Amino acid sequence: MLVSWNWLKNYVALDMELSELEIRLAMAGLNHEGTRSVGDDFAIDLEVTSNRPDCLGHIGVAREISVLWNQPLNLPDPQPVASGPSIHDNFKIRIDAPELCSRYIGRIIRGVKIGPSPQWLQDQLATIFLPLNKDWKPVNNVVDISNYVLMETGQPLHTFDLKELFGGEVVVREATDKEAFQALDHKLYKLEAGMCVIADKESAIALGGVMGGAETEVCEKTTDLLLEAAQFAPLAVRRAARGLNLHSPSSHRFERGVDPEGIDWASRRCCELILEIAGGELDQEVIDVGQPGTSPEPVVLPLAELKRILGIEIPTQEVQRILLALGNKDLQTSDETVTVTPPSWRPDLTRSIDLVEEVARIHGYDQIPEDVGVPMVPSHRTNADRIQSQVRQVMTAAGFDEAITASMVPTDWTSVFTGWTSAAPLLSDTPMLKGADTLRTSLIPSLLEARRINQSLSNPVVELFETANIYLPSNEALPTEQWTLAVSSSKSFFDLKGLIETL
Repeated sequence: MLVSWNWLKNYVALDMELSELEIRLAMAGLNHEGTRSVGDDFAIDLEVTSNRPDCLGHIGVAREISVLWNQPLNLPDPQPVASGPSIHDNFKIRIDAPELCSRYIGRIIRGVKIGPSPQWLQDQLATIFLPLNKDWKPVNNVVDISNYVLMETGQPLHTFDLKELFGGEVVVREATDKEAFQALDHKLYKLEAGMCVIADKESAIALGGVMGGAETEVCEKTTDLLLEAAQFAPLAVRRAARGLNLHSPSSHRFERGVDPEGIDWASRRCCELILEIAGGELDQEVIDVGQPGTSPEPVVLPLAELKRILGIEIPTQEVQRILLALGNKDLQTSDETVTVTPPSWRPDLTRSIDLVEEVARIHGYDQIPEDVGVPMVPSHRTNADRIQSQVRQVMTAAGFDEAITASMVPTDWTSVFTGWTSAAPLLSDTPMLKGADTLRTSLIPSLLEARRINQSLSNPVVELFETANIYLPSNEALPTEQWTLAVSSSKSFFDLKGLIETL
């Protein structure tokens, strides 16, 4: 995730040195990957883990900075002025696949003037996109604004050319099998049943959560816009993006989840900027269909648990300050506990240990002395774990190299090696590798393939072993996972006999 140094200044005072910011963010969980100079700005590359989708936008990173330095967070309060007709007079939106799209917000702006973006907008987008693509160029004011709000909030948006929509209605539905769709990259895709599409009366106009369609893209002739802000099912977006090999900044964020309470905010923010930069008239009211997200459940933090895990005493007032600064609400305290309701953008805060981690990383891991005695949990290694470790030690001591191969293999491999079962192998709906769609029923094919690759690379004498699970069909609810050992060797019979006896 690239963030702009100058862009962050819109939300929080950056009184620290850039190097200090990089180190402190890394200590708080946003690992610093590097920094690049872009014009008079800096692009800071941060590693955002999958449980922190709130930091896939500048506001989320600015919120972290405001908490770490105890600085106020200054966020816009978008209130776009609607002076047009009611949106309900001539337009409808319907969700026919609520399992794929839980909420869809639509706003209409008429009479916009498409043109170049202002320089400040181009500069801030360039800081983010140029390091990733040296050929990147701004598109137009409306498209650039939707990209700006995406990188600001982490909420993907899409703008349709309203006059290219047929029937005065948009429907969120499942794609039909082999349905044709031309995306914004001007490539034609054959969709699979179960994928989420946004469609008008004639055809699909967008692939939900992944990419818009070429036929309704905003161009210099566009005057009227439909602005989409929605919440799509993460798993459905991931399957569609992977199945079509069509990944985008939008799919990256929807796969990890968006803030359900931030959808309307992002829509209003985008409308406000479009009215300010591209002009036009916003229809009164808004079409908001589907269900808003459920409210987070309160989480209790026992103060004794905090001290037991961290090994240090953190003042209760500091604990309360950190939790409130992170956006938690409804603070309730007692002599023994602190109870808060997590914010909508932090779905990862569900247990007391999650709050312990939040307090620790904001207070500073460097504030925990190295010599503090923290009770250690005894090892829970099973006998099976110990046996597997001993097998590996014996094999490596005998001169073998351990191979680690993929659990998914081509189907024809399982049809040849079926020593463990005569049942049909298990197939995957979403294979990780092209052509590898079957759970292996034997380690032998993978090990032979590893040996073949080594020999093709002028390594003719290679002794390999692998110890891993194979997956056998079962009449039970789940397949049988059987731990096995496979060996590929050019050693003599007596050498292998001695090895087996040692095992």
